[in-house]
Amino acid sequence: MAYRVIQWTTGNVGRQTLKALIAKPGFELVGVFAHGRDKVGRDAAELCGLDTPTGICATDDVEALLRSGADACVFSGRWFDVDLVCRLLEAGINVVTHAAFINGRWLGEDARHRLQEACIKGAASLYGSGINPGFANIIAVVSTQLCARVDQIRVTEAVDSTYYDSWETEVKVGFGQKPDAPGLVENAREATEVFGDAVEMMADALGVVLDEIVFDMDTALATARNELGYATIEEGTVSAVDGRWRGRIGGRDFIVLRFRWKKGTHVEPFEIDGGYRIEVDGNPSVLATAHLQRPVPQTDGDAMAVGMIATGLPALNAIPSAVAAQPGIVAMHQMNAFGACDVFSF
Repeated sequence: MAYRVIQWTTGNVGRQTLKALIAKPGFELVGVFAHGRDKVGRDAAELCGLDTPTGICATDDVEALLRSGADACVFSGRWFDVDLVCRLLEAGINVVTHAAFINGRWLGEDARHRLQEACIKGAASLYGSGINPGFANIIAVVSTQLCARVDQIRVTEAVDSTYYDSWETEVKVGFGQKPDAPGLVENAREATEVFGDAVEMMADALGVVLDEIVFDMDTALATARNELGYATIEEGTVSAVDGRWRGRIGGRDFIVLRFRWKKGTHVEPFEIDGGYRIEVDGNPSVLATAHLQRPVPQTDGDAMAVGMIATGLPALNAIPSAVAAQPGIVAMHQMNAFGACDVFSF
């Protein structure tokens, strides 16, 4: 039996999850939500670049989608919407999302309580993931299975996002700002607080109680104007950020989640190796790296599509496990293990 699924919005990542929902026989697309009037009424296939119509057209009618009888919803909104997600959950629709949600800690206790209560009311589950936070943190936790002792865990994401247009979210991290701009680090902390949730999730999976979770950041500046096409980073403003979320015990870092993001070619020295580095100090110590590569032969003209797929599919592939999970906000270590759904293409 196929899982009946709604795709919520069709932005950079949502187009990729929509394409996967249409292609995978284990899922039946029963609805697509779109904000833009230019998308409403258009076939789902057209919205994600496929040729064969699905017969499912995008709508902005929330009530109709709540009545669709869907088993699950892939929530791809740019921002996590507590009110909307609560309505989906109360309607009995399991929600999987890559929209800055891991355990809801950063939303505050009131919002997290509302989400948990909505899950119970609708007998549904809420699961958040992505490539990072999400997949990379899970790989780090799984890597500790090799260890008799764990002293510290570090996860580093190093990405050149020059060609990734999400300026509305990235400017909040500091890009394009003067290095002495008031509130620069505090704004970046607020914009990346979901990484703090991932620190907490990892500690919970390992049965560890942290004393505190803290954030700090360094920046590198543009050495000349960087014209990105969708934005301009002026000389002398922030063109790269190095942020670190630290889970600490006894005054020492136990979990460190680090992001190194760069935009533009004219930047002060700033090393980017383009991937994910997972380090576990212990007995034995473990080093793992992951790099995303385009398929061979290349089937998508957009080089950034690989990153968008890897952001959305950890949520989409969780649908069977999320549906089977106990009602509530769940993390991967609280669900059945899962991999890709309908993985074979031959």
